[in-house]
Amino acid sequence: MIGVLAGVIIVVVAAVFLTLTVTVTTDVSGKSLPYITSYHVALPDGEAVTIGSSRIAVMAYNDSVITDVDGNREQLVVGQTRIISPRHAKITTLGLPLYDADFQITLTYLGSTGTTDNFDLTVKTSQQVPTFLLDRLMPASVNAVPA
Repeated sequence: MIGVLAGVIIVVVAAVFLTLTVTVTTDVSGKSLPYITSYHVALPDGEAVTIGSSRIAVMAYNDSVITDVDGNREQLVVGQTRIISPRHAKITTLGLPLYDADFQITLTYLGSTGTTDNFDLTVKTSQQVPTFLLDRLMPASVNAVPA
């Protein structure tokens, strides 16, 4: 009996994780973004990564960095901040909504070291976000450390 119950629990937990989906759109509700989570991130120089559905590529150039976010380029010097347009995230599992909120990402350029370009990345959200959900927005190629 205990073996059957354990098997059912394992199947349910696996189904929850396997059906966990994150959908990010540009349709925002306009709610305020009072919750803030910050990271120190090292983005790979010259490689595109996707964070919260935004394609971000950075390339160091002299004492600055060229940032390309969804095809829009901007050059930043150390200490300069780039604000990425707000997005809306909906997270579901087993077809049931877990999280539904607006968010906005900002990048502040800190400088380059070797093959990485370093930033303070801030995520502002309209609802409190559990850390494990924010971590799903960061791809493996991004070295992100909570600030």
